[in-house]
Amino acid sequence: MPVRVVVDSSAGLPQQIAEELDIAVVDLHVLEGAEGDSTSGLSAIELAAAYARQLERGKDAGVVALHLSKHLSSTWSAAVSASAVFPDNVRVIDTDTAGMALGAAAMAAASLAREGADLDACEAIARSTVERSETWLYISQIDSLRKSGRLSTGTAVLSAALLATKPILRLSGGKLELAGKTRTQTKAFSKLTELVLERAQGKPVFAAVQHAADAEEAAEVLANTLRHVLPERSSVLVEPIVEVIAVHTGPGAVGLSVVFPAEFDDPLPRS
Repeated sequence: MPVRVVVDSSAGLPQQIAEELDIAVVDLHVLEGAEGDSTSGLSAIELAAAYARQLERGKDAGVVALHLSKHLSSTWSAAVSASAVFPDNVRVIDTDTAGMALGAAAMAAASLAREGADLDACEAIARSTVERSETWLYISQIDSLRKSGRLSTGTAVLSAALLATKPILRLSGGKLELAGKTRTQTKAFSKLTELVLERAQGKPVFAAVQHAADAEEAAEVLANTLRHVLPERSSVLVEPIVEVIAVHTGPGAVGLSVVFPAEFDDPLPRS
């Protein structure tokens, strides 16, 4: 039986892809409150149960576990604790990322597992995919992120100056940092496109555009721009931002995760 892949719901992995590749998605918690919704990470007990189910399904071939950055949630540390119950056959990857960078890594590992690869190989391609990825976030207002504490200290200090702009944030080292300031959505998307093309260096990429509920049209604009300018054989996916992330990013947010090609032979995820 193949190696199993577990990812948490912060990835926003499309259900169809999860089902097709048989990836287990564990839902993070959204908590309703009088002053607005908040979120809660998964516990070690919940994750140990999830890993045990997948090990049983895979006849102990192993589990590759992918969770959002330890700087954004307690889930990663809970996953490490949970994996200790299963010596060496549950591999928890320190991703330092979130969104479809996680989803892409899960897709790559699950695709390799279906071909009969062992746990070491599946872990290696998941790590490589994460390392080759970049994630940016375009937001129309910064209040939700500022209140949630998900901004780095330096960016939080700048937040007052950002209120009149449309900032582009980059997920770097697991933390959100300022990557650029723009006055309009058009300029922001042009900047994002430039950043992707510069890093791609003429080679195909996998790109996933994720959007808040009120930003689907904006996401399609960015996705269509990327489809027109990215190298041949690139893949562009558009999906909603899941609720557990949208609570923090607020209305109007558009995220962009891109997996860039490896120097050697690691394949790109395919949507």
